[in-house]
Amino acid sequence: MLDSPHTYSSALGSPGFLAGTFLLDPLSGKADWSDGLFNLHGYDRGEVVPTLELLMSHKHPDDRPRAMEILTQVLRDGGHFCIYHRIIDARGNVRRVLTAGNARSGPTGTAAVEGTTIDLTSTLRRETEQAAREAVAGANATRGVINQARGILMGRLLVNSEAAFKLLVTCSSMTNVKVAVLASHLVRVADADEGPEAMDEFIRVLHACDQAAVKRALDQQ
Repeated sequence: MLDSPHTYSSALGSPGFLAGTFLLDPLSGKADWSDGLFNLHGYDRGEVVPTLELLMSHKHPDDRPRAMEILTQVLRDGGHFCIYHRIIDARGNVRRVLTAGNARSGPTGTAAVEGTTIDLTSTLRRETEQAAREAVAGANATRGVINQARGILMGRLLVNSEAAFKLLVTCSSMTNVKVAVLASHLVRVADADEGPEAMDEFIRVLHACDQAAVKRALDQQ
């Protein structure tokens, strides 16, 4: 009986994710699966007889032709393989998996194909959710800095919010520097110890929309 591998996911922590190993006899088409591979396909051991046909039937229809093409090539030429693809388990769940293995050679060609399949579904979902949360947090932080810079410009130039934002956008467009970068620098200068003179100097740079002057100011931060 094959053992299932020990797993760890930096996104999920312990105990990790579903994974299983397999050993395929290319002549008979029969296979040996670990308990983890049965579970990954939505079965308990003894519920089905693992075969190449059963394995391929669970491949997502869009991924099956390429997976079969690679397996055929490995059976013919030997060597290692690695496939990121989707499977549909016995309960209809779509899983995103990575299958890696190699063909063991025998006197008359490929004697067996062995490998491991790991379920990346939960890891990918967790990392996508984390990336989305970080993107939202970053957008909120950026919005906050821009609002601060807008307030500074309103106070120093005695203009309304729209005019203050337009100044940032115009300078950004003409100097090819992101609004958030300009806003962040203005807020940093306002919070520094140089006094209002340094802040007013950068505001004059914003008015001039001088790319070289903007670059010099940003390089000094």
